[in-house]
Amino acid sequence: MHVRTYFALCAVMVSAAVVGCLGIDWPSSAETSANSAAPLLEGSEHGFDVSNMDTSVSACTNFFQYANGGWIAKNPIPPSFSRWGTFSQLAERNNAHVREILEDAARKKAPAGSNDQKMADYYSSCMDEAGIEAAGLKPIEAELNRINAIKDQPALELEIARMHSHGIPVLFRFAAAQDQKDSTAVIAQIFQGGLSLADRDYYLKDDADAKRIREKFLAHVVKMFQLAGDDAATADVNAKTVMSLERRLAEFSMTREQLRDPDSRYHKVSLAELKKMAPDFDWDAYLKNVGATNVASLNLGMPDFMTKATDDLRTIAVPGWRTYLRWHLLNAAAPTLTKAFVDEDFEFKGRVLTGTTEQQPRWKRCVTATDQALGDAVGREYVKRHFSAEARAHAAQMIQNLIAALRDDLTTLPWMGDVTRQRASAKLNAFAKKIGYPDKWREYAKLKVGRVSYAENAEAARLFQFNRNLEKIGKPVDRAEWGMTPPTVNASYNSSLNDITFPAGILQPPFYDPNVDDAINYGGIGAVIGHEMTHGFDDSGAKFDALGNRTNWWTDDDLKNFNARTQCVADQFDGYEAQPGIFQKGRRVLGESIADLGGLAVAYAALQKALAGKPRPANIDGFTPEQRFFLGWAQVWAESSRPEYERLQINTNPHPLGRFRVNGPLSNMPTFAAAYQCKAGDAMVRPPEKRCQIW
Repeated sequence: MHVRTYFALCAVMVSAAVVGCLGIDWPSSAETSANSAAPLLEGSEHGFDVSNMDTSVSACTNFFQYANGGWIAKNPIPPSFSRWGTFSQLAERNNAHVREILEDAARKKAPAGSNDQKMADYYSSCMDEAGIEAAGLKPIEAELNRINAIKDQPALELEIARMHSHGIPVLFRFAAAQDQKDSTAVIAQIFQGGLSLADRDYYLKDDADAKRIREKFLAHVVKMFQLAGDDAATADVNAKTVMSLERRLAEFSMTREQLRDPDSRYHKVSLAELKKMAPDFDWDAYLKNVGATNVASLNLGMPDFMTKATDDLRTIAVPGWRTYLRWHLLNAAAPTLTKAFVDEDFEFKGRVLTGTTEQQPRWKRCVTATDQALGDAVGREYVKRHFSAEARAHAAQMIQNLIAALRDDLTTLPWMGDVTRQRASAKLNAFAKKIGYPDKWREYAKLKVGRVSYAENAEAARLFQFNRNLEKIGKPVDRAEWGMTPPTVNASYNSSLNDITFPAGILQPPFYDPNVDDAINYGGIGAVIGHEMTHGFDDSGAKFDALGNRTNWWTDDDLKNFNARTQCVADQFDGYEAQPGIFQKGRRVLGESIADLGGLAVAYAALQKALAGKPRPANIDGFTPEQRFFLGWAQVWAESSRPEYERLQINTNPHPLGRFRVNGPLSNMPTFAAAYQCKAGDAMVRPPEKRCQIW
């Protein structure tokens, strides 16, 4: 994953919580380009550059193209990227800032054990290509030998526990997270896992794209085994073994649509009940080996998956499982190994899956890796250099303005009754607000980092993160903890914490600029804030109360009305065709689409409130404040994507493509139609009977 990606937490539910985010999907670590001179942000002194527009297209026909067509024409996708947009430009700028921090740390003699020493050594070991080449497979030889020595099921289960503790989720996932129905408690959680491809459907569907991915994946696994020393025939047999085992796991796995329902992934059981439900696994030994000795109960997210997957440990011969474990070790370690492994990793994950044609330069990949391993150490220095107290205060004030606008909206919603309205207002008032950076920084005293081996540093970092997570079991929830690092270009809502988070990395143009007019800022960061707030009331977030507990706080009639309105949004997005015959999946992108629609409605109301009682602002570049509001939103999603990436996003990501995030919600808003004088029958005006409105 890229240094600033929060997509993993947003798209792959690894706990009982619902985490909604703005939805930036940066390249994978394998996709990371020789184009280190990619252009940075473009703009004007007014916060919106009219040369980025394509006025040959009517605003009422295709507002995305109207607002962004000029930008798209001027900004072809660099060879190193699967998509290129204003998000990407901002992330590139932040990458450059983080590089300066790490190279400054590497040049000075920092005290042993300090954050500077750890950042410097982690980054420097990653940059040491000669040392990595000389080491070859030595960094993972001991683990490979342990796998090859497995002779029976107890030894197999011991290695599964060991790989889990080193951040490699073979067979299933194990972690600690808040109890979905007791948000004060942290419990152990077991979730489905063990797949290499991004979605179960790639193993099971027979459409052309799924077949292509499977064929390329099989060839990739063969090459990886060959790099590890197998001859061609052995590598071919081993790759087919991996595919066969993972296909079985895919058959047991829940779909992404099923995972969006919090109830579907919450089944709290005692340890004794777990042993009865999945009896073919020694749970006492496993918990001891991963270091979780205080587990009395846990959330068994997918009981059927665990019963069948652990049964396979008994019915499938040990040699097959050895091959499977060996593959996952190679797959996890590949970015830290020799150039041959890195290139093959990119060949599949970058070129095949996303259409990217070049890797990013070494320094970008090392910036990514260091931020992942030592995010708060990096972020602490980033904030010192690039985020002011004034910017934090400005953002806090805008958040308050958006909360006030949503509070007003809740008091007037015609379809919501008084009982539900009061509970919704209580939830809104309880929002915790995380702005810029955490008030308490994460400590890294237990993480040992040296300058000799990048692979060993990466392994140590994964072990550190795993142990740090498990130490939370049985302790009070730390509601102040952050899930993103400060340089991140993203934002989030967490249902179990009932909090909204806006890192320093996103609180800058094109999202937010204190020097431009209110309309652009409310259309940019204002709508982003509104988006995260309304995640608390989307189809999943609405199932959690003000304290973050999974409970139904709706009356029956109000819930029926709410579900009917959300179905309208799902139906709308089902109709968006990204490529011939390839459509958005309305239920999959429902939460994000609800949040976009609600966020825009709330932000527009907040802008009107900010303008009320003041002299009307003059038009800028010929556009009214209302028109500039919608331009502010559209420029956030200016982007181009490769066909392979679009197919991957549609299949795996809960966020719609950028062009639909512009045209989709705006076509439901009479305020947009009024601002641009659109008329009934225009493509950007949905007919009244199909218009979706929630907030």
